Amino acid sequence: MPTYQYACTACDHQFEAVQSFSDDPLTECPQCQGRLRKRYGSVGVVFKGSGFYRTDSRASNSSANGSGKSSESSSGSTSSKEKAASSS
Repeated sequence: MPTYQYACTACDHQFEAVQSFSDDPLTECPQCQGRLRKRYGSVGVVFKGSGFYRTDSRASNSSANGSGKSSESSSGSTSSKEKAASSS
């Protein structure tokens, strides 16, 4: 269940509440019964490592590293078209 941050507009009291997605948002401050507003902060998820960019999982004809070779030809395997071209 997600944790939401709330702040009171009257007394500036700030707190967090664990609520279900289907729960209604809180509207009343527990300290002064003033009006609450939901606070939005930065997302607490950080993606590190390879595999998170759009180009990391794709094989292309022109490589991003400048070698100009596709991932298939750089791995040592040759396709049937390449074999036919080299034998003629």
